[in-house]
Amino acid sequence: MKQCLFLIVCFFLGSVLISIQAAEIYVSPKGLDTNIGSVEKPLATFAAAQLKARTFAGKEAVTIYFEDGLFYLPKTIVFKPEDSGSEKFPIVYRAQNEGGTILSGGLKLNLEWKSFRNGIFQAKIPEGIHIDQVFVNGLNQRMARYPNYDANKKTEAYQGYAADAFSKERAATWKNPKGGYIHAMHSKRWGGYHYQITGKDAEGNVTYEGGWQNNRQMGMHPEFRMVEHIFEELDAVGEWFHDETTQTLYYKPAASTDLKKATIEVVRLKQLIDFQGDLKDPVKHISLQGFILKHASRTFMETKEPMVRSDWTIFRGGAVMLTGTEAIQILDCEFDQVGGNAIFVNNYNRGTLIKRTHIHHTGASGICFVGDPNALRDPLFEYGEKNEASKIDTTPGPKTENYPAQAIVEDCLIHNIGTVERQPAGVQITMAMDITVRDCSIYDCARAGINIGDGAFGGHLIERCDVFNTVLETHDHGSFNSWGRDRYWRLKNFDITDYPELPFADAIKTTTIRNSRWRCDHGWDIDLDDGSTNYDIYNNLMLAGGLKLREGYRRRAWNNITVNNTFHPHVWYENSEDEVFSNIFMFVYQGVNVPKPNKTGKRVDSNLLFDAALTQDFGWDANSIIANPKFVDPENGDFRVQEGSPAFAIGFKNFPMDQFGVKKPTLKAIAKTPEIPVLGITEDLIKSDRTKRKPKATTWMGATISGLSGMEFSAYGVSKDDGGVALKKVPQNSKAAQIGLKDGDLIIAVNGKKVTNETQLVKLVDPMKSISLTFKVVREQKEIEIKTRL
Repeated sequence: MKQCLFLIVCFFLGSVLISIQAAEIYVSPKGLDTNIGSVEKPLATFAAAQLKARTFAGKEAVTIYFEDGLFYLPKTIVFKPEDSGSEKFPIVYRAQNEGGTILSGGLKLNLEWKSFRNGIFQAKIPEGIHIDQVFVNGLNQRMARYPNYDANKKTEAYQGYAADAFSKERAATWKNPKGGYIHAMHSKRWGGYHYQITGKDAEGNVTYEGGWQNNRQMGMHPEFRMVEHIFEELDAVGEWFHDETTQTLYYKPAASTDLKKATIEVVRLKQLIDFQGDLKDPVKHISLQGFILKHASRTFMETKEPMVRSDWTIFRGGAVMLTGTEAIQILDCEFDQVGGNAIFVNNYNRGTLIKRTHIHHTGASGICFVGDPNALRDPLFEYGEKNEASKIDTTPGPKTENYPAQAIVEDCLIHNIGTVERQPAGVQITMAMDITVRDCSIYDCARAGINIGDGAFGGHLIERCDVFNTVLETHDHGSFNSWGRDRYWRLKNFDITDYPELPFADAIKTTTIRNSRWRCDHGWDIDLDDGSTNYDIYNNLMLAGGLKLREGYRRRAWNNITVNNTFHPHVWYENSEDEVFSNIFMFVYQGVNVPKPNKTGKRVDSNLLFDAALTQDFGWDANSIIANPKFVDPENGDFRVQEGSPAFAIGFKNFPMDQFGVKKPTLKAIAKTPEIPVLGITEDLIKSDRTKRKPKATTWMGATISGLSGMEFSAYGVSKDDGGVALKKVPQNSKAAQIGLKDGDLIIAVNGKKVTNETQLVKLVDPMKSISLTFKVVREQKEIEIKTRL
């Protein structure tokens, strides 16, 4: 009996030991895939560890430990539903030492370098290798380009541009440019275009294909252009060129680089890890923790899919791709110099957590949350498209569940975003619901820090973030940038009084922006653009560009501080139910196409203006004040107000100034913070006469006209280079109305001659003379021609 009991106990203990051993799998660069995966006998590859973990999936909690080292992935790791863990038994893939394990989508090359000419070396490459990027000793090198890269030109397009980048004269010096690339900013600088060169035609002109990367097609900018991967342009240190016909790599190293000892790596994979589930059968409860992920391909020529009436197109992919998942976590990882998006959360995903992660030097965006357009009701894709009120589906909310929701991006450091593409964001949210971005530092972005591409479906929370040095190369955006080009926006035959709920049919939940710090020196700090609806904005410190609210409904902004800037109401709807109150602004509001006087349906009041006239023409500012808010320590970034400040009289409340950005000690130690501006308003100016004289209105052909200044150009969708004269009021019986001009038109040219101010327009058009005229006019951000004869 005792012997039998002993055997039972031994069997039980053995089962427990086997279970414990099975719950931990070990992987080492020195291991073998024929091993059992123990500490003593580790596996060698991620793929082998995944297969072993699958045998325990959903039955036991499994942790797969990776020893320090570099793991080159021969192909993308694909997680299917059968790899799933459960809430009780999660699956964790983790580096034994955070940052010690590198997962690479690249390949190390052992090359025999030979001197070529002018400091350039050459080496033969194995057959079958296409080179997208070259890394030397861990750093991404540059394709041979014209003009050359200049690191000091951080806010210049492509860090070096030339109008003649692919001119016929320049191309005459190129033997065969096929396989090269053209990169050019959008003509209005709303992003960029990319093209692949296909060769030269019989006349010597460069031929190319592409240009689908921007959803508002207006052609290339005439100056902001650059070409790369042209052999004859290989003339700068750090540049390379790959001749696929001879499989030869050419490279010009720095004098300090010893190519015999250098580590040369090239990129093979677009995606390192791909979670492939769907709404009905998702991949669940898997974590990636502590890895460095690098060497993912550039994807700019695949950035084709238009987002709903957005300025963007997008490539659905990233170094890590999540489709159809629940409770997937990416923790304590680093994404280093990946060529496209770092993380792409695609269609149905719930409970995604991205935390304590460092994302930097990405070719495209940092983190993207993008849903399925078929989850929307009556989606449109081109900016100029309009729905018809009598035909749309007015049902509130999404049509399907195929979109990301209940996701968190927390305590992440995201910087140097958009090194290749010019339509990126640190965090991009489109067709998603309830996405939280918290305690993140985001900076050095070619475009926006955080972008919300539409109103579908709201509920997002942005808090305690530090976002700055954005819109470095593009134009007319903000550190935070949003659109709301939803069903209701510019709807044909739509009257808000007939259906006041329609603006909230897509933006069904309120998006909140709070307790964050923003600085945009090339746009607005917080920019709610076309149609952005259903926002609460409070306790934000804006250090440069101020707050912009363009056409939309129910935006409430209170208890915010703008330093050296103000509130920008752009193109406001009547009865918008917007409220802007208890804020500290620096000077008079910079409005464009604001509502008519004494109209109800909005509240702009109880604000403190540091040095400005109050804006009372529209029934605003009845209870606002002009006063010095008495900041505590503005030189060191503490813009709380002192005890006894007049700001308390308008309902302002202090909020913390020391909680912006990342909290993880190792990330906080390397994170940058924004430059604190010197207050542009002095005590002498405060004591002087604050009355701002309004410019005298100019009347032309019976219409009230005005030139543009500051950020007014944005309201019309033009740049300062375009110029223009705005028609503020065009009475029905005026001569301007009779020839077809309307309120809100912007005249940019007459008979082919550019118009930049009122005086120029008056000189060009004499209503007393009989003459044929062709006006080039911007109306609803589209250029039209109006031909007439006086």
